[in-house]
Amino acid sequence: MRPPHVSLMALLAAIMAPSGLAHGAPADARGQAACPSGGDPYQTYGCLAPYLGDNVVERFFRYHKLVWGRDSAPSDPNAPPARRQIWPATPHSTPPMPFTEWPYGGATSIGVTRPNSVDSPFMNAIANTPVGRALRDSHIQIYGWLNVGGNVSSNSVRGGNAPAAYLYNPNTVQLDQAVVYIERLPDTVQKDRIDWGFRIAPIFGTNYRYTSAYGLFSGQLLQRNNNYGYDIPMAYGELFIPQIAEGLLIRFGRYISLPDIEAQLAPNNYMYSHSMTYTFDNYTNTGINGTLALTRNWFVQLGLSVGTDTMPWNMGQRVFNPFPNALYPGPTFKKDPGAQPSVTAGVRWTSDSGNDSVYAVANGINGGQWGYNNLQWFGLTYYHKFNAEWHIAFETYRMYQRGVANANNPAMVAAYLAGGMPQSQPFNAPGMAFCATATQLSCNASVQTYLAYVNYRPSTMDNVTLRLEFFDDRQGQRTGVKSRYVNTGLGWQHWFSPQLEIRPEVAVYWSLDGRALNGNGNLGIAPTRSRAIIGSMDMILHF
Repeated sequence: MRPPHVSLMALLAAIMAPSGLAHGAPADARGQAACPSGGDPYQTYGCLAPYLGDNVVERFFRYHKLVWGRDSAPSDPNAPPARRQIWPATPHSTPPMPFTEWPYGGATSIGVTRPNSVDSPFMNAIANTPVGRALRDSHIQIYGWLNVGGNVSSNSVRGGNAPAAYLYNPNTVQLDQAVVYIERLPDTVQKDRIDWGFRIAPIFGTNYRYTSAYGLFSGQLLQRNNNYGYDIPMAYGELFIPQIAEGLLIRFGRYISLPDIEAQLAPNNYMYSHSMTYTFDNYTNTGINGTLALTRNWFVQLGLSVGTDTMPWNMGQRVFNPFPNALYPGPTFKKDPGAQPSVTAGVRWTSDSGNDSVYAVANGINGGQWGYNNLQWFGLTYYHKFNAEWHIAFETYRMYQRGVANANNPAMVAAYLAGGMPQSQPFNAPGMAFCATATQLSCNASVQTYLAYVNYRPSTMDNVTLRLEFFDDRQGQRTGVKSRYVNTGLGWQHWFSPQLEIRPEVAVYWSLDGRALNGNGNLGIAPTRSRAIIGSMDMILHF
């Protein structure tokens, strides 16, 4: 009797079997004769399919070889325009920058997005198979990347690189993230018809601890403190309605929070490590968000979510209180006080030249009760391009929570450790606040931060970045230590091709108000340093 796996392999072989040349091959009968061996797809785009061949595995590796040492893939001369003619100029290219448009959240970029527009070795590899053609015709793409990094640090305690992120474990090499995108991009360039899209983006690696939302796979972090874990930081649908002004895009589901220069996912950042500004603020929202392009220059946004880094099913849910206390005296309390209707609003302006962009956002705004990352975020990002070589990205915000239990009050500490508060968790629990006096039960906890990235582009494959940051954790609720921090980092983003990059860097962290580094609250280890030097590098391989 034939083993079952033979049938499975036969089925896979049938699915992946080539069937004619890929889209873009010469249409006349000359076929391969028009592109003899060695035909350059950069000179004649119709040579791409013959160059890649028919075998799926061979096509994958030949595509990587084709783009090696170049700053872009071959360009299809018959492709429709990638942006509206009236739109502000594109400020950057990828490589060497991590983005082409100035970032804004909660929407696929309006006016500059076409379906099937992501350059993917995997999609090119399967392009001439039945599966590949079906995906292309449906405007669905599957792609992703592997991100591996390591660091050498003056810190030594496990987890002791925090508040640096994402390399919180000192002196180690790790899989930061393995990511797969399954998405359909709506066509936001055209203005003739309503279009739709979606994205599902599972992630695995050490970086899951930064994207986790309370109530969705969160036991990995809050109950077990796993080094590696998984998450789905993006699972949303989109509807694009071009007939309203210059276009209205509605996103619904779980999505990356709107503000910030940086993003959770590795390819969207200047450097391997992240600023503290990014590390300790809002990560994801679950709800609905609308982005309206009033004109080519002005965008406005309005959204309703269930809060920050929490899930809808936490709303209204109450759990047993094992240790009634002055702050939570009842027999039960809300599982997550931060799971409540919350408003996000934003406005964005971009100059006609594309050289300037200002983006102001209020994110996750509600009563502000102390919950799992129930962060009231008010901030602004500003981008300015001086010339083809130099640009700067600046961000500032004020963020706060209300009614945070006082870490200077022994009774509150005892109640917190005994599980008498919704925020109590075995690991990585929302922090307490170091209030002004020991008699207070609670106080408001706030953060003020200023961040700048200064970028120099010496070539089409290189970007050099200087990060300058001031982070004031006024009650110590975000970092665990009441301190002001200064962070300076110098990084180099080098691309070997559009599909492979490395980002070496060195960064120095100072706590201006005492020891705040080289500790681990999960292990009960107090910080021992006020300064840390971390050298690191990661590699991102796209597929």
